[in-house]
Amino acid sequence: MRVDEFDFTLPPGLIADRPAHPRDAGRLLVVSGEALADRAMGDLPSLLRPGDLLVANDTRVIPARLLGTRGAARVAVTLHRDEGAGFWRAFAKGAKRLKPGDPIEFGDGFAARVAAKHPEGDITLAFQCEGDEFRDALRRFGHVPLPPYIRRADDAEDRGDYQTIFAARDGAVAAPTAGLHFTDRLLAALDAAGIGRALVTLHVGAGTFLPVKVADTDDHRMHRETGFIDAATARRINAARAGGGRIVAVGTTSLRLLESAVGGDGRIAPFAGETALFITPGYRFKAVDLLLTNFHLPRSTLFMLVSAFAGLARMQSAYDHAIRGHYRFFSYGDATLLHPDPARRA
Repeated sequence: MRVDEFDFTLPPGLIADRPAHPRDAGRLLVVSGEALADRAMGDLPSLLRPGDLLVANDTRVIPARLLGTRGAARVAVTLHRDEGAGFWRAFAKGAKRLKPGDPIEFGDGFAARVAAKHPEGDITLAFQCEGDEFRDALRRFGHVPLPPYIRRADDAEDRGDYQTIFAARDGAVAAPTAGLHFTDRLLAALDAAGIGRALVTLHVGAGTFLPVKVADTDDHRMHRETGFIDAATARRINAARAGGGRIVAVGTTSLRLLESAVGGDGRIAPFAGETALFITPGYRFKAVDLLLTNFHLPRSTLFMLVSAFAGLARMQSAYDHAIRGHYRFFSYGDATLLHPDPARRA
């Protein structure tokens, strides 16, 4: 498909640079059939059914943005993939000026050298430390990797605001933002309504914000991310569906992982590895029945995914409604609850 089919104009004033407080106070646009309903996140328990199962991502965002120096030059990098043994793939501002072997100082006793440059435009950094020592250094010198469309420096509030209530496993360099709307109060209301909950892990990479630069979706190379579904969780998801419950993906990250782990029979298998699943209209969904997600960037792989799930024309109509209704967009913005396009079920 042509990438420009997924374009739309968003007034900059609708880009949220802070989350709603409390988190569950955000708005929720329900997209079902041809109907659009303006609701609130607090209404979610009444919009689901007893026996439904929410599947959320428990990845935790690391302070992956580092500000350093190469001699007299300043360097800003965002780590996006742990390669092991102290090596990290990273995006670097001004990467063209960096050469293999260049040292970069990030703080007292915390440094790396450029180990490689890649055709994709990113680099590999080799750090002098790893393990607990590396994680301690990140906590001291790293910054919250806010998305590029939030045009301000991160601060102390972001350390909490950019983590979901589910966050438990370090590894993401971008938040699974649909999970940002949940609070203890909302989870208690969901429990009381008989709606279950399961956790999977997909370590979200900074590649989620990369623009699609090609003219046709067939030519786009999707970024890779690492995910995990254990056997007990797979059994719980399969049991919920077998019992008539719907699988509600909390975010596109959970959806992509579930669709990567599903078999031809619609059952989820344990998963441990990488996924580069790129979902565009025409994809047949096998694992997910409903999708809770934020509003996404124009021409992005995520807007392509939601268009595949609910239908491109329906999503164009929904986003036009949200813009006219002054919904708040992107990571710290409001949410949508999407019912599937019946034609896109396996």
